[in-house]
Amino acid sequence: MSKDIFIRGNKFIMGADQNEKGHPLDREFPKVEVEIDSFYIEETTVTNADFKKFIKDTGYITDAEKLKGSFVFHLLLRKTEKEKADIVNNTPWWYYVETANWKQPEGQGSSIKNKMDHPVVHISRNDAIEYCNWAGKRLPTEAEWEYAARGGTKTPFPWGNQLTINDEYYSNTWQGEFPISNTVEDGYLSTAPAKMYPPNQFGLYQVIGNVWEWCLNPGRINIDQFNDKSSLDFYNEYWLESNKFFAVKGGSFLCHSSYCNRYRLGARNQLAANTTSSNLGFRCVSL
Repeated sequence: MSKDIFIRGNKFIMGADQNEKGHPLDREFPKVEVEIDSFYIEETTVTNADFKKFIKDTGYITDAEKLKGSFVFHLLLRKTEKEKADIVNNTPWWYYVETANWKQPEGQGSSIKNKMDHPVVHISRNDAIEYCNWAGKRLPTEAEWEYAARGGTKTPFPWGNQLTINDEYYSNTWQGEFPISNTVEDGYLSTAPAKMYPPNQFGLYQVIGNVWEWCLNPGRINIDQFNDKSSLDFYNEYWLESNKFFAVKGGSFLCHSSYCNRYRLGARNQLAANTTSSNLGFRCVSL
């Protein structure tokens, strides 16, 4: 399993500036000072190797397996799989592939054999909660996630104000014309190993890009509510399996400024709890 990093509680400024061109509906601005209690967070997202141990120990069946399918980005699919899959309305770069799940992420014939150190994908929030229960942990709140991901910085990215430094990439995102062509300048069309790029100042790997990470709280709540835990019973009501919309953070390998500008530290997004896709994973926290 990934090493747990101790995060000492403190106050920090959560959210983003309007000049970061975020989505108004995401409620990522104005910035708010939020106080965080101390906690531990895993240095990486849960990997295929980690998740395989969980499955072996529990026999758990994921939502993608139960629903007999998951969403796969078009450039990751072979022609034969595309012909059998359904194109998603309004977002034709996504296909619903009946054979896709965590152990065959691109559908029939694909494998995680050579990707054991990559983040596990096609994981719903419900699946993530089951894993957390097994590991004796839980999902982070958005505030906890952002505080740890910032590593003490106030910039849009852990390393500064720009996505790259001297044309060098520090995260796995999209390069090229989305969704038609990816120049793969960062080295990866799909997921990268969980420890591929340097960690942030707190020792966390790939908080930006690679895979979206599930959070504990509902999506798009006002960020000032994180200072009033009595009004948001994070550790009980939102712990339960649900099909409501919950927060995800960090962006993924598909994020690009022209389409998804949510790979910034203060950016926010939400998905239904049973959503699964080839760019969706998680990491755990504990107290």
